Amino acid sequence: MIAQDAQSPQWAKKKFLHDAKVHVQDTGHRTFVQKALGGYFLSRDAQKARYRDWEQARDAASLAKWSAVNRLDELLPLFVANFEANGGQVHWARDAEEARRIILDLVREAKAKAIIKSKCMTSEEIHLNAALEKDGYGVIESDLGEFIQQLRGEPPYHFVFPCMHVRREEISELFGKFLGTPPTNSPEELTMIARRHMRQLYVDADVGITGANFLVAETGQISITENEGNARLTAALPRVHISLSGIEKVVEHLDDLAVLLPMLATAGAGQQMTCYNTLYSGPRRDGECDGPDEMHLVLLDNSRTAILADPEQRDSLHCIRCGACLNVCPIFKNVGGFTYGTTYQGPIGSVITPHLRGLSDWNHLSAASSLCGACSDVCPVRIDIHHHLLHNRRNAARTVPNRWEKFGHQIFVIVASRPWLFAAGGAIFRHTLGMLKRLPVPLLRDWLATRALPAAPRKSFRQQWRQAGKDSL
Repeated sequence: MIAQDAQSPQWAKKKFLHDAKVHVQDTGHRTFVQKALGGYFLSRDAQKARYRDWEQARDAASLAKWSAVNRLDELLPLFVANFEANGGQVHWARDAEEARRIILDLVREAKAKAIIKSKCMTSEEIHLNAALEKDGYGVIESDLGEFIQQLRGEPPYHFVFPCMHVRREEISELFGKFLGTPPTNSPEELTMIARRHMRQLYVDADVGITGANFLVAETGQISITENEGNARLTAALPRVHISLSGIEKVVEHLDDLAVLLPMLATAGAGQQMTCYNTLYSGPRRDGECDGPDEMHLVLLDNSRTAILADPEQRDSLHCIRCGACLNVCPIFKNVGGFTYGTTYQGPIGSVITPHLRGLSDWNHLSAASSLCGACSDVCPVRIDIHHHLLHNRRNAARTVPNRWEKFGHQIFVIVASRPWLFAAGGAIFRHTLGMLKRLPVPLLRDWLATRALPAAPRKSFRQQWRQAGKDSL
């Protein structure tokens, strides 16, 4: 790891390049992750075959999100009105700091002694756990993958499969260290260990924190999708339920979930349907046997309205966080999830992170792509991801110019616009190529460390063209 220099705007880029270089050399780790994702492809394709027309389903899902995002000014107030009519309370947060402050105030008002939390990438985005722990509150992640990562002291590796990089024996050792359990390599036994540990925590918790997959404007309901049932317990057992969501999660109709929920399951995890899909309308009502006394929803902007205001980038808000683009991305599979250094990894993370955290410091992520287009091909809501990466590169070149790169382009223009100079430069390059490989230039040496330059041709294209012309006479 390299030390963070808070004064250097290039720290994030330097760290990314350093971590990527280290990670690609760990072939064992890369093989393990790629093998895990190989199983995803098999199950996903099997589920896609169940659709009468997968591409038409993508069109329907894309239209549902397009319609909602482009009418956010209408649908957000409609959702809020219906949610509050059901007894919920809405809090608006302009940025991460305000969202943290709102949630901390709610936790203090609840006089909470224990907090349990289900998987919520938006909470990772605002660094909520760290803020709560700094204020003296203990927070337990109830999602199995997030719980494992919490014990490891690491952020999620992948925003759908948080601990996909961890082997069973490592999890067994981790549980033995922190929970005092005997070693086992059985996934079922490891799951039961976590389950037994969690049960009392749900009962003891005063506050439960969840995310939201969708916000249904028509009914004022929050839709949460999960595979373990932990979000249901997190929302139902504590006295206070706090949900955190980005403003872009709104959809207009309850019927929209009929296509969005299966698409989320199939594209994200290769499932026909996620195990638990729950709609939350508000706090417990008279006569109901479970549910919280209070239900709060924190709606987070955090630069989302800035993306909304840009017609070219707006459809990046359509993302349903299925993770499909990460699963197919050759860069993600080789550099790993931690290398990105941000909440949202992979192609979609490389698109939105520069907007959420600053183009000048995070534009390098847009260059971390082969532009193969696999991410756009797999996206269930048809976000043109790889073209957005190109847009980010263009915008970065306009706003954060690289003086050396600009100088290089100017030299190229001078040479390329003068045929005699271009020909002379080509001749010099051909005859000095072997020497260039041995020059002690750090940038050139690093570039050649993973590449092999081909041998120089004996004749230039010009010479071959002239010879072809003579031979045809």
